[in-house]
Formats: sequence, C-alpha cells, structure tokens
Amino acid sequence: MATNLSGKRVLITAGPTWVPLDAVRIISNTASGETGILLAQALAQKGARVTLMLGPVKAGYKDNSVKVINFKFFNEFCTLLKNELEKKRYAIIIHSAAVADYAPSGPDKRKKISSGLRALRLNLKPTPKIIDSLRKTNPDSFLIGFKFESDLQRDELIKRANRLMKRAGLDLVVANSLCEKKYTAYLIGAKKHSGPFFSKKSMVKNLVRLI
Repeated sequence: MATNLSGKRVLITAGPTWVPLDAVRIISNTASGETGILLAQALAQKGARVTLMLGPVKAGYKDNSVKVINFKFFNEFCTLLKNELEKKRYAIIIHSAAVADYAPSGPDKRKKISSGLRALRLNLKPTPKIIDSLRKTNPDSFLIGFKFESDLQRDELIKRANRLMKRAGLDLVVANSLCEKKYTAYLIGAKKHSGPFFSKKSMVKNLVRLI
C-alpha cells in the first residue's frame, strides 16, 4: 500500500447500530465509536479524504476535515453504506462499526409492546454480514475489518481474526478484546501480525503507520 495518503479516499464505519424491538424500544450495544473517530482524525491529518459513517454515539462528532454521515438503525446503515460505495471509489475501507448481529423477527415492530406482560419472549434472526460483502463490491479497495471478543486470550483471538480475514477477503484485521477488563489489540495481516497494543490510541497510531 502506498505510504502517501494525500488525497486518497478513506471510508470508516464506527459506533453501534440499533435494531427496533417495537415502535419505541431498541436493541443496541455499548460501542462508543471512539476507535473510528481516532482513525478519522489521524488519517485526515495525513491528508486523506475521510468519510466517517457514525452510529448513535453519546457525544456525536463534528470535524471540518472529515465528512460525517450519521445513522442509527441497521437497515438505515446498510442503505447509506450501499449508496456511498456506489457513488465513490474508496482506496481504503475500515469497517469498525459494531454492527447488530441479530434482529427481532415476528410481530409488527411499528406497534408498541404492552408494558403489562408477565413475560416477553423474543425471537431473533441473524442480520446479513456486511463485512462479507465488501470485497465483492469493492475488489480494489484495501479492506480492514475488526474482530472483537470480550474475553479471549491471544492465540484464540488471533485464530478467529485469521478466519475472518480469509472468509471476508480482508487485507488486515484488528483483533481486540477486553480480557480481564484490559483493552488489548493485535494487527493481523496475511503474513505477520503486530502487537499487543494496550490502548486505542496506540493501536490507531500503529494501524495508520501500516496503512
């Protein structure tokens, strides 16, 4: 990959995605979007033309050097991502968003579920794997994915990251965990890996250097 990022288009996805439980309730996750924001800032400083697709994070994000596309719901994200990739060719795509793995199926989600029920059983169905479609639609992009596991040790974490890289045709995977409540990340390539890094800032600095 060329070391000069000046003028290159970079697309970053970050933050959580919502799926509706009913008309007023959602299922989400605790992703903060911090990693994607740090990456957007660092790559923009290198001269890249950065677009950040950001889910519903608490503080939001505004930066004149970064184009920000906000989204909330999974289906909304899929549509916006598809439209963005159809409009522009990106040299680098970094998919760090914590995409919902499951969504409720069954009852009409436009209606509010009664709060007076004695018990509520949810039927969940898998959502489409966005990461698996990126190589097919963007054959020339440098693709970076993220593999997060809450409590895996190094060897198993790297093994799962390698499986993701092969399955989705990625160039690089950021494998991270919170094992023993401590952030740990590795940068996994086809031939070698680097790390561990014990902060998001350190990981981002080294990832940008690799890119």
